[in-house]
Amino acid sequence: RPALRPHPSAPVAAAPISRTPAGRGVVLMLASESPRRRELLRGLCPEFRVLPSGIPEDPPAGDARAAAVALALAKARAVAGRVPDALVLGADTVVVVDGDRLGKPADADEARRVLRRLRGRAHDVITGVAVVDARTGREASTAVVSRVLMADYSDAVIEAYVTSGAPLDKAGAYAIQDLGGALVSAVVGSYTNVIGLPLGATRRLLEGFGVGVRPGPA
Repeated sequence: RPALRPHPSAPVAAAPISRTPAGRGVVLMLASESPRRRELLRGLCPEFRVLPSGIPEDPPAGDARAAAVALALAKARAVAGRVPDALVLGADTVVVVDGDRLGKPADADEARRVLRRLRGRAHDVITGVAVVDARTGREASTAVVSRVLMADYSDAVIEAYVTSGAPLDKAGAYAIQDLGGALVSAVVGSYTNVIGLPLGATRRLLEGFGVGVRPGPA
């Protein structure tokens, strides 16, 4: 197991970023209804619009990184098809433990099972990020992996957390920032990736399309 340290800023791994000639002067759209991604993106680009893709979050079979990128691209393409002058950012996050991909829990009972399975153990959080220029058809994408060690939280903490309803809209049934961070002991890689949008990779993608972005965390 790799050494773990609290909340570092550099990603552990990222797939190569694909690039083609940049297009400029388009409206930036976020193809996600996630308030966490919206908040993170605002730190990079204060001006953008939000239009959820409506794409079912059922990742295709196969490699988890490739699947996350494929779903991020599908989300971005769906919105690009509806807004012809847009530059669209899509993302998809998945939790992987023991080779199994964990998406959002179907109900409270599944959330309890997932949280018990993750307790006191390390797992990977993978986010695929994609940008699509609706005017030119140009696309760029990448995937970022962070390693997360969960805390040894009690059954009482699980029950209170699940009863709050918070785990139900989150991959892996948790958010790193919930409960004041008490669910997580350490992170290796991009902290913002675990929240749902790796800012370092997103910044590089957007810069490749000529978008002015702010400096900041990865």
